[in-house]
Amino acid sequence: MSEPGPGLDAERRLANLRAVAEHLAQRQVAGSDAATARATQLSPNWQRRWLRLGPLGVLAVLVLGKLKLVVPFLGTLFSMLLSIWAYGTLWGLPFALGFVLLIFVHESGHALMMRRHGIPAGAPVFIPFVGAVIAMKGYPRNAWVEALVAIAGPVAGSAGAVACYLAGWLTGSGFWYALASTGFFLNLFNLLPISPLDGGRIVGVIGRWLWALGYVLGIGALVVTRSPMLFLILLFSLFNLRRTLSGPHADYFAIARGRRLVMGAAYFGLVIALALGMWLAERPLATLPTDP
Repeated sequence: MSEPGPGLDAERRLANLRAVAEHLAQRQVAGSDAATARATQLSPNWQRRWLRLGPLGVLAVLVLGKLKLVVPFLGTLFSMLLSIWAYGTLWGLPFALGFVLLIFVHESGHALMMRRHGIPAGAPVFIPFVGAVIAMKGYPRNAWVEALVAIAGPVAGSAGAVACYLAGWLTGSGFWYALASTGFFLNLFNLLPISPLDGGRIVGVIGRWLWALGYVLGIGALVVTRSPMLFLILLFSLFNLRRTLSGPHADYFAIARGRRLVMGAAYFGLVIALALGMWLAERPLATLPTDP
């Protein structure tokens, strides 16, 4: 989700990728075909090559950024390549490429909706093991527009995950099912009703009482996962609770009842659809042989 300034977005992305990493660690998926095997492991030679090139890429981005020579497109491209390298050292290059593209699709949904409503924003920048950042350079005019921008990311990301699921269904490859499951999970996690997650920015227009439910769910997840980043997200959210409740101005949450109902149906429908998609994607994975 996009945010006025990169700091808050980065905290949320750290939590997202932490959850995805835990999910993937629990399910080391490998199919019966060679493509799936390559999705989970790189050869030592490839790992050494990427590890040599990675620091050079980081240095190039930093130097060019300081010199103001990186145009938005090149900054996005450099950071995408850097993220693919970083994830590739853990999960294999094919899976890393698919994972970064799923994040890109998610962020593109936010960017397109911001452009449609005239909200200035920076180009997406990818940060390894954080996700991606789109700095929102202006506030939405009300909670309805903020909810539209917030939900556009999970909607686009869900479409990307569905495309991966269909590819798995057509090919029978565990690689695509694993990518689809990860995409569904990533977008479902984003819909937790905790600000600054996407879900927290959506439910503000539905009913601010849902933030209380978000804290209950978040604390429950924290007890189960003991995730430091989830703890930081909850702590940050509490520190900013007063500003979140009041909004940028007095009439920020004065939204017509019809719009509240529409957004509520879209939000809860998307949550159910993502949970169902994740269940469907994981069913074929349970029958695949495990790579030793």
